[in-house]
Order: sequence, then structure tokens, then C-alpha cells
Amino acid sequence: MSNATRAVVTRILGLDPGLRITGFGLIDQLGSQLRYVASGCIKTRDGELPGRLKTLLDGVREVIATYQPDVVVVEKVFVNVNPQSTLLLGQARGAVICGAVSCDLPVAEYTALQVKQSVVGYGKAHKEQVQHMVQRLLTLDASPSSDAADALACAICHAHGTQGLGSMDGIGTRRRAGRILG
Repeated sequence: MSNATRAVVTRILGLDPGLRITGFGLIDQLGSQLRYVASGCIKTRDGELPGRLKTLLDGVREVIATYQPDVVVVEKVFVNVNPQSTLLLGQARGAVICGAVSCDLPVAEYTALQVKQSVVGYGKAHKEQVQHMVQRLLTLDASPSSDAADALACAICHAHGTQGLGSMDGIGTRRRAGRILG
């Protein structure tokens, strides 16, 4: 088969970091077509912070080993009302990013506003709207959990950004060669 007839598929892993629950979602991108691969949650048990962060790091590595993504997308976190919660969320975010980079994968980051704008068309959309649009865009039989939907939305946002379907200023990611199907 010639190179002209081969299609390059990029597998994108979206992560929605949280200290208790980190959502993950994987899609395959072939041009402008998106195909659902898998989604779920990495859950930590109550306990000491270092153990919970290790659970997140190991969970991300396990998802990567299982599904072999080409790129990882993580939602950026901004300061919210409770500074302690923001600090803890930042540490969870650091653990999932370390999980990705320890597997030599490039990491792209988007704000919640960018993700919602890309998926719903409105940057202040509610979680239910994100879930509904993820279900529609990926033609899923049922709506994923809110954490998994947010992770899938991150992956969709990245796919849209690489296709020029929206302004994703300032992402600056490195890309590894996609998968070759033939």
C-alpha cells in the first residue's frame, strides 16, 4: 500500500485532574473524524496526600500502557475561592502530568473556558451541557460520567485545535508521529 493511501490516526488521552477522582478519556482522530476509544475514572482512597498522588501517577501510567496514546491533554487549573483546594488540585494535576511525561508523551494544556468553547460553543457551559455534547460528538449510547466527559472534552478540544477549528492560543505542544493505519 502506498503512503498516499495510508491514514494517520492520532490517539488523544484527555485528563480531568482531581485529587479524589481523575477522569480520563481517549479518542482516535483521523482528520476531522473522531472515534471514541475508552473512558473512566482513576479514584483515590482517603488518606495521606503522598499516597493519593502516587495512585494518580500510577493510574495515568496504567491507562497509557493500556491504550498507547500519542498525546496527553490536561485541563489547566485556576485559583478558585478556596486556596487550599486550589493547591491540592494543583498537586493532583502535577501528578497526572508527571505520569504522562514519565512515559515520554507530549502534554497539551487548555483552560476550562477553551474546552467548553470548543465542545459546546459557550465557555461558561454547565457540566450537563458538556456531557450532552460529548455524547453527541462521539455518538455514544449513553452519557459518560461528568469526570470522564470532562476528560473526553479535553481530548476533543485538542483534536479541534489541531484541525484549525478554533483558536487555541498559547498551547505550544510537541507532537509525536501519529499511528499509521494501512
